[in-house]
Amino acid sequence: MNQDFIHLHVASALSMRYGTSTPQDLVVRAAEFGQTALALTDRETVAGAVSFIHACASADVSPILGVDIALETPQPYLPTPAHGGKWVKPERPRVTLLAHDKLSWAGLCAVITAAHRDSREDPEIDRKELLRLAGEHGVIALLGPRSDVGYNILNRRPDRALDHLRTWQDHGVRTYLEIATHHQNPDGSNLSDTFAARMLQWAIVHRTQAVLTNLVRYRDPKDSRIADVLDASRRQVALSNQPTTSQAFLASSQHMSAIAQRVSSLVGDPRDIGKALLRQTVALGQECVIDPQADLGMNQVYVPELSKLLPGETRSADSILQERCEVSFSNYLTDNAVTRNDDLRTTRERLDSELSVIKQMGLAGYVLTVAQVVDMIRAMKVRVAARGSGAGSFINHLLGISGVDPIKHNLLMERFVSTLRPGLPDIDIDVESDRRIEIYQAIFDRFGDQRTTCVSMRETYRVRHAIRDVGAAMGMPPGEINTFAKSFPHIRARHIRSALAELPELRRSGIGIRAARGDLDQFLDLVEGLDGLPRHTALHPCGIVLSDLSLLQRTPVQPSAQEFPMSQFDKDDVEHMGLLKLDVLGVRMQSALAYAIDQVYQVQGPDAYGTDSTGKINLESVPRDDPKTFELIQSTKTLGCFQIESPGQRELIGKFAPVSFGDLITDISLFRPGPVKSDMITPFLRARQGWGLTDYMHPDLKEILTETSGVVVFHEQVMRIISVMTGCSLEAADLIRRRMGDYEQLDEIREWFYKALQSRNYELSVIEQVWDVLRAFASFGFCKAHAAAFALPTYQSAWFKTHHPAAFLAGVLTAVLELRF
Repeated sequence: MNQDFIHLHVASALSMRYGTSTPQDLVVRAAEFGQTALALTDRETVAGAVSFIHACASADVSPILGVDIALETPQPYLPTPAHGGKWVKPERPRVTLLAHDKLSWAGLCAVITAAHRDSREDPEIDRKELLRLAGEHGVIALLGPRSDVGYNILNRRPDRALDHLRTWQDHGVRTYLEIATHHQNPDGSNLSDTFAARMLQWAIVHRTQAVLTNLVRYRDPKDSRIADVLDASRRQVALSNQPTTSQAFLASSQHMSAIAQRVSSLVGDPRDIGKALLRQTVALGQECVIDPQADLGMNQVYVPELSKLLPGETRSADSILQERCEVSFSNYLTDNAVTRNDDLRTTRERLDSELSVIKQMGLAGYVLTVAQVVDMIRAMKVRVAARGSGAGSFINHLLGISGVDPIKHNLLMERFVSTLRPGLPDIDIDVESDRRIEIYQAIFDRFGDQRTTCVSMRETYRVRHAIRDVGAAMGMPPGEINTFAKSFPHIRARHIRSALAELPELRRSGIGIRAARGDLDQFLDLVEGLDGLPRHTALHPCGIVLSDLSLLQRTPVQPSAQEFPMSQFDKDDVEHMGLLKLDVLGVRMQSALAYAIDQVYQVQGPDAYGTDSTGKINLESVPRDDPKTFELIQSTKTLGCFQIESPGQRELIGKFAPVSFGDLITDISLFRPGPVKSDMITPFLRARQGWGLTDYMHPDLKEILTETSGVVVFHEQVMRIISVMTGCSLEAADLIRRRMGDYEQLDEIREWFYKALQSRNYELSVIEQVWDVLRAFASFGFCKAHAAAFALPTYQSAWFKTHHPAAFLAGVLTAVLELRF
């Protein structure tokens, strides 16, 4: 009876304190078994859906998505002896829901959102709401041993079981009975062979289709002990007081065929019934295969509708963006005294090129949305500045998103967005730290909670949490657990043994001595087994998602501790889902500068260095070549100044002696772990100060490397070197640069690079020298646009300390106190 099998009920580690394996590991195991499709049905979440889909694509396995949802039940909370006798709600009835198209995926999102709406700690959904949502959205329901139907069959109440089944069917929900058994369970259990046979017999009698599952929650049988610990932690009982099983693993098709035969043998003809059960399971699985792009909307772009951004506007986003850029472009030419024909032509070509890329990629709505958010923040009288590769876009500069001129500082649009690199670009926004929550609320008020949500992140088990949960599960005294956990530094759980062996204070302790004797081997194995497993969902510190009205049809949301709704997808997944992710980062220096500006105005009124409409200092208009400011920076008296106040930075600027804004960009790029570790600072300083010769490697590269004295510092320089020497476009050069970070691809890239340069008649010695520099760069380069965005508040803080030291000190102290309290 061997045939293909599709697992339709599979929980990953994203089912927190329940599953033990990542979606990727489960997909790999299914592929090893030759299974053509696999479902992911985590408990009350689809947080693993995107990584699961990517893993399926890599393994040539078709993805199926669903959710295992708890039903609201008026059961009392019961006290437990573990964890201080806290009150814990017993296990509730559960059903598994499967999506099969775009509408049913929206249904899953609606069900999960409803389950989390009023039950933050123990998500559950009202039965009537579940039936309504499932029926409206065509969701498929699997009623298994833990459902109301299964519960009543177990308790020999077939009439009530039939009532529950008919209730689902009366709401237009396609239902299947889910047959599951873990044969080591006793006959009275709802996971025994005899009960599985009773459910199958009941399905046959009532002409209800049935499917076979293994209630998967881990990849291998050996992982069952970790699952037992998670159960004990979730239920807050000791390991010795709960049933254990090693059967909830992702089994082979042959293993599942054997289960089908074993269960069907207790019903009737094992061959015909078992084959039919497997056939129905595979047929349902094939029907429920998801198309990530058509059903989930992945790899598309979703931004707020133009009617929401600009009410009453009838033109296209491209036309509006073009008009705004043209107005700003005229102002730019005037403000920067661009009059030479060559400069005019170059600047015009830059704008036209960027507009063409934005139009080709359909990103006009994205850019207009970000610009409107920045304008809104400025209207709130909050300091705001862009960071990241977005500073390389001339359009972003013209729209006021970025205060850095990419033409003046030789930045590249291709580092920010490229037609060869699909997906949304990334723009981060720095704001005053003490007003970040106010800005969050303003964004929600402006776009509405149907188009806006926050990004979530997952906190994972580290050594202290793992010790506490394992200790409680093993029945250790709470005081001893707490003392043991606190004795460890904040390290990963998998490093517990090395910490016990290497840290003297642990090695000489009673715990360390017991561990060295082998008395704690089981305990330490379990702690290590919890390493990296998700244990809690939290609000991302800065990510906000903006979308059109389809947002809640493509991602479930749940409340955070701060009361803001958050998507179940993390910062990477929301981008794959085509959602506009805007990182709004609270920066203490921006708060310090805002407070200092207020102090100056209150004490002396309007400032001579230029003011805004309120008469206060406008830091964006102060000259960026102020000699006194650079004297302060060269003196290394930069405590309190953004990015250049650490001892290491003060040492570097003392040796570097920056004299221009461009020098600050280079300084910030050099003081990074990669350049410091690779000792790239020394050759730069030697060439910069004339202590050594400047080596440009080839005359073609002199223009590219002059600003950094022949040393490759920026991503943009690598892109230009590759483009100039191979003849490829800057967009293609950026793809090559990104691939160079993958050591497995270096040989392939090297072969291409050598052939390209040899065809352009470069000498082998030059090719080898340039390649060695580029290869090393992969571990230490920095984005110049990002550094330029950082250099702006760096210069502004140094300027303020130079011209208004008392107000600057007051601003820094105020910002520190606000952050602390």
